[in-house]
Amino acid sequence: MDFLISPAMAQGAAAPAGGSFLSLLPLVGMLVLFYFLLIRPQQKRAKEHRDMVESIAVGAEVVTSGGVLGKITKVGDQFFTVEVSDGVAIRVQKHAVGAVMPKGTVKGA
Repeated sequence: MDFLISPAMAQGAAAPAGGSFLSLLPLVGMLVLFYFLLIRPQQKRAKEHRDMVESIAVGAEVVTSGGVLGKITKVGDQFFTVEVSDGVAIRVQKHAVGAVMPKGTVKGA
């Protein structure tokens, strides 16, 4: 019976030296792929939105993330005051502004 155990033990002991690096290569490749397809574009969009919000001034016409169209009448630290109709103004958080519209959009709506 001893002659069966020793060959089995010898077969399990041999492992290639470079096998551990090659097994990590697909994982590293997936991380690089996730960075370029998911993380980097999201960071670019967030930077563009942050720059857009910082550049908004009184008189700009905006659409909020909720779909409200109006004209900026007051700019605060955290909030904009948006006039949505004659005499009707709402306060909106700065990050809730979805897009800046071209001049004259509010009158045409």
